[in-house]
Amino acid sequence: MKKHIYDKKNGLSYTLVGDYYLPDLLLPRGETPNYGKYGSLRLRYLKEYKRGMYVSLLTQGKLVRHLNTVDKESSERMEYLIQSMKQQHGITEQLKAEDQMKWVGLMNNIKSAAEEIVLKELVYI
Repeated sequence: MKKHIYDKKNGLSYTLVGDYYLPDLLLPRGETPNYGKYGSLRLRYLKEYKRGMYVSLLTQGKLVRHLNTVDKESSERMEYLIQSMKQQHGITEQLKAEDQMKWVGLMNNIKSAAEEIVLKELVYI
């Protein structure tokens, strides 16, 4: 028996494995992964809680694009939320110069609140 065969009807090539011919299937080439924290969190969430969506995105070759998009949107949303919360609470560079410890505490609170919003709205959906 031949090691490799090609079926003209369906356009697939097959490889002999044991007694069976298995199709030579490859995942489509997609984007290069350049996601960070939020893309990684989304990936873990999909694997653990949204298995069907994960497999669907993976087999269609859209997983990396999805993770890159989620990461980019999450980062942009974090920046926007932090800036708007800073304005709402009156946190300025003058406060940073006058009372650094107060400024750090307020900024940490704002960052935590913004991250919680981003995780609930964009990552864990």
